[in-house]
Amino acid sequence: MTLDLDLRLRRGAFELALRLSTEARVTALIGPSGSGKSTLLHAIAGIIEPSAGFLRWGDETWFERSKGINKPPHQRRIGYVFQESRLFPHLDVQGNLRFGMRYATPPRSQFAYGSVVEMLALGSLQQRSVHNLSGGERQRVAIGRALLAQPALLLLDEPLSSIDRAHADQLLPYLIRLRDDLQVPMIYVSHDPDEVSKVAQAVVQLGDQRPLFERWQKGMPD
Repeated sequence: MTLDLDLRLRRGAFELALRLSTEARVTALIGPSGSGKSTLLHAIAGIIEPSAGFLRWGDETWFERSKGINKPPHQRRIGYVFQESRLFPHLDVQGNLRFGMRYATPPRSQFAYGSVVEMLALGSLQQRSVHNLSGGERQRVAIGRALLAQPALLLLDEPLSSIDRAHADQLLPYLIRLRDDLQVPMIYVSHDPDEVSKVAQAVVQLGDQRPLFERWQKGMPD
């Protein structure tokens, strides 16, 4: 599936113009703080409205300013994983996971509850309070909740940045399984080149006058 966009975004004094077309299963967004990575994710998700341009996912138009098209987030079938897990503190792990299913379309087999719990090794955690989870466990629950919403596209905004290196290294194999086993299309924001080299198939660099898009030929998965 192709993500095709040509957007102009203004947030106060900040402005971002980006043209991008990618079929990569995992496309990483890199760049310095303030370059617009999270802002772009918010635009893709429908959280903010671009000032101009278009955004298409396959044959679906999610946004096109000139035609007055701006689909709300729930119609874009997007899963979003933030830097912080943003779990509901009053729900246990199972409650948080099942919340992702509330407005989902009928589940695909790979996104069925049992499949997601098994893939992310959450079986023994289901009755646990989220207050008693490690940082890595919390992010696994957040990823599981996003998958159970049956997303067409998964957005991950620095999902490893809020946890220590040891837990980040433990979480990386789960992200690789999402890419290889579930084949979930992802837009992945990170500051860590090593992390990007292990997960991403294509890279977009923000922060220059001309955004850089390149498909890495060495050290990247096919």
